[in-house]
Amino acid sequence: MIWKRAAAIVMVLVIIGLTACSGGGEEAKSEVPFIYAVYATPIEEPWDGVIHAALQKAADEGKIRYEWTDDVGYSGDMERVLREVAEQQKPDAIFGDAFGNEEAVRRVAADYPEIAFVFGSGLGPVDPNFSVFDNWIHEPAYLCGLIAGGVTKSNVIGVVGGYPVPEVNRIVNAFIQGVKEVNPDAKVLVTFINSWFDPAAAKEAALAQIDSGADVLFAERFGVIEAAVERDVLAFGNMSDQYELGPDHVLTGPVWNMTPTVEYIIKQIQAGAYTAQDLKDFSMMAKGGASLAPFHGMESKIPADILELVQQREQEIKNGTFRVDVDEAPPVSD
Repeated sequence: MIWKRAAAIVMVLVIIGLTACSGGGEEAKSEVPFIYAVYATPIEEPWDGVIHAALQKAADEGKIRYEWTDDVGYSGDMERVLREVAEQQKPDAIFGDAFGNEEAVRRVAADYPEIAFVFGSGLGPVDPNFSVFDNWIHEPAYLCGLIAGGVTKSNVIGVVGGYPVPEVNRIVNAFIQGVKEVNPDAKVLVTFINSWFDPAAAKEAALAQIDSGADVLFAERFGVIEAAVERDVLAFGNMSDQYELGPDHVLTGPVWNMTPTVEYIIKQIQAGAYTAQDLKDFSMMAKGGASLAPFHGMESKIPADILELVQQREQEIKNGTFRVDVDEAPPVSD
């Protein structure tokens, strides 16, 4: 009888132990990472808007808890805001853009090694916790250049950019590469407004290019499409699908998709395997991080041979059989 009673006690303990283990596993599965984002610009600015959209998508799907602060600027508030977030919110990861705030962001990351810092940056990652990404959308920008060179009637194309920094230069240069491939005689006018978000200045620069003969515009910065609509010329958006900003005027544009990057980081955090690294590949066309925006019926305005070339090059880029040059030198205006 004693051994039966002992066996029963052991069985009860085993059951309790299994139940506890099962409960702990369910709790682990039900927990989702808490991600906070700190943006230097308003999220209406397309660059930060793309990051926000990907994080919000993950939150809507129940993959993360997500909070954010935007329009922090470049006058010294970034470090203060990041430290407040790290101390008070204690997130698993902080996303954002370090451009213009590199030193401040990296100082804070070094002081909070237990938090994953995942920031847009033109510099490298730092162990143990500072990962970097960027908008590697030069490939679809090149495809847009092919289209621009094929649709222009005046042989003058305008590009309005933010700053002539490597991250912008490679997009503009790839666009120009596409233009010149199909139309060597086309002139490409390039203007930098020296701001990341100044729609009025971007529009003014675009209007000046139209006055100089441009009948196609590449809106690397927000505000250019408004000028295209006002003067009834064609345009390319940037970063996201911007057709709704200029229906019947926006042909397409390079789109940056941060979802592959965000999902990779979520999986790393959940597995307890986060490491500092350069996340560049997740923003390339081959991994779904970059693409052309939908044509929304505007392909009817593109010559058939140009459209065929674009589709061919797009497939070759994805297959790895065609490589778009990464040229980060300041572009030269014709």
